[in-house]
Amino acid sequence: MEIAKAGFVRNSAAQGGKAEGKTEETQDIRLDNSLVLIVEDEPAIAQILEGYLTRDGFRTVRAGDGETALQHHALLKPDIVLLDVRLPKLDGFGVLGRLRQAGSTPIIMVTAVADDIDRLSGLRLGADDYVVKPFNPQEVVARVRAVLRRTQGDRAETIRRFGTLEVDFNSYTVFVSSDERRIALPLTLSEFRILAYMIRHPTQAFSRADILDACLPESDALVRTVDTHISNLRRKLEEIGQAGFFPAVRGIGYRFSDPR
Repeated sequence: MEIAKAGFVRNSAAQGGKAEGKTEETQDIRLDNSLVLIVEDEPAIAQILEGYLTRDGFRTVRAGDGETALQHHALLKPDIVLLDVRLPKLDGFGVLGRLRQAGSTPIIMVTAVADDIDRLSGLRLGADDYVVKPFNPQEVVARVRAVLRRTQGDRAETIRRFGTLEVDFNSYTVFVSSDERRIALPLTLSEFRILAYMIRHPTQAFSRADILDACLPESDALVRTVDTHISNLRRKLEEIGQAGFFPAVRGIGYRFSDPR
């Protein structure tokens, strides 16, 4: 395992740049030196991606199959993952599920198969973005930079608020503010995981299987178990005057809240 390092520093960063655009420049400097895990079983494609990314200031590490990707992720804690769908040993969707169980590392999926594009187009599986082969390597670099910018705040997030709800991801606690009171919602661990998972994308529709894989990975329960947990969450919220959460989405599953 070898990490490829960027071979230069941007002139704008080295010279301090101009006052105009300073915030974006500072953010880009922080993104430089980010570690990108490239998961691709075609060496030529992996090499091209590595070349463009290192030239743009990123560090890279490569994995040629799904199992190696999981090992590199656990050991190196990359800042973002470029993940091909069609991989030996464990395919990209399997890797995506495992990585989402482990944390919130940004993931960009890469595919050339139409069926995969249909699955990824809604990004309901937990990917942050996807690109289609054949691709322009410069576009991939731009996507990497854009996703890192967009997710920087989320990765440091410890509190998420939605209306009267406040989720503390560190203490595994959900609070409800009502009539100048702040009430801790009595949730089981499974209920907390489901609420915390869905509140990050409140209007997105999740299938029961998605919720089960992301929130109850160690469970042998059937997907219909999700219905019981959702029902309990609704009841507990309604008991303190918080109705309307976790509406059913016909033919799919549930969302945290309907679009307003």
